Amino acid sequence: MKGVITVKNVLITGIGGLTPRSIARRIRTTHPEYRLIGCDVNPKAIGFFMDGLLDAKYVCPRCDSADYFSWIEKLVERESIDFAFVQPESEIVEWGKHFDQTGHFPCVTFMGSTELSGSLRDKAIMAEVLEGTDFIPKTIKVTQDEPRFDAVENEIGFPCWIRATEGTGGLGSLRLDDLSSYKSWLFINSEIPEFTVSEFLTGRHIANEMLYYKGEYVKGAALECAEYVMANIAPSHVTGNTSFGRLLNDKTVNEFCDSCIKYIERKLDLAAHGILSFDLKEDSKGNLKVTEVNIRHMAYTGVLAEAGFDLIEDSIRIMEDGGALRVERDPFHVFEKPFVFLRDVDIEPILLDSEDCFLAPRSDGDCQASDCNE
Repeated sequence: MKGVITVKNVLITGIGGLTPRSIARRIRTTHPEYRLIGCDVNPKAIGFFMDGLLDAKYVCPRCDSADYFSWIEKLVERESIDFAFVQPESEIVEWGKHFDQTGHFPCVTFMGSTELSGSLRDKAIMAEVLEGTDFIPKTIKVTQDEPRFDAVENEIGFPCWIRATEGTGGLGSLRLDDLSSYKSWLFINSEIPEFTVSEFLTGRHIANEMLYYKGEYVKGAALECAEYVMANIAPSHVTGNTSFGRLLNDKTVNEFCDSCIKYIERKLDLAAHGILSFDLKEDSKGNLKVTEVNIRHMAYTGVLAEAGFDLIEDSIRIMEDGGALRVERDPFHVFEKPFVFLRDVDIEPILLDSEDCFLAPRSDGDCQASDCNE
């Protein structure tokens, strides 16, 4: 019947993160009738305590724990979940493995295959897949046990760039100027088992967000990351969170990224599916090089949505419809204005009555809701 409002129950995992919170805020704006259920492994996840963000809040087990999926399945049943935005990359990979083992997800979601997700999440594996191409800078994998000093010095050369093979926020990242700085960085980051070392790129930091559906490149948009939140506290001056950026009308960025995805599809014999977000750097000649491909929405997804490029809404349409017919084909999005954006991490302080609301999963695997500020 025309005018009837349909309520959907939407699960958003990793609600302590910037991107899941951005997704939740956008859905609050575009679908105020939807119920938003957030979960996170951290009982102090800030998303739990932001007024009006969620309708229900759950502390969940780690995604690699034995009771994670039984817990998720109980949550899906309890809250009658219609579909889920699964955001932490570790959870995306685990949900993919669960699908491979059982033939189904715990609920409707939108993500790529386990092989694609696993290959892109690990920067060392991605470098191996793209080895010998112009898509990436010269890159080698090193570990604490096999630091490959000769290869770093002779194959890559100094200056070079080091970063952890997994993780976000510029984890383990630094410009290395000589062998002694490399050895010192390994010692300082002894808890990180594996790194990639690549040639140092001097140009702009470019990012984009792309939507693929069963091998079809549906839409994409690009931006420049110009400045970083609290850059001075990181040795690399790259924190992974952009404080100032420019939205770009440059189709060459998405042409380059789509060419890279098509190469990966051929190499791995699979079809790209889901949201894929690139981080790129320009070399001294302005050539784009892939530094990272995220298998999820990126932190700017809400900003892009406000500027007219809304992959959050597109994801909802795909999950609600079971297909991408209602998603506009827009592979090289053009923004109507020369938009820029500012971001920060500070919010108004949140006052809590006690620590009693920091719940943990019950030992029997049953899920609990946090009732703080409700």
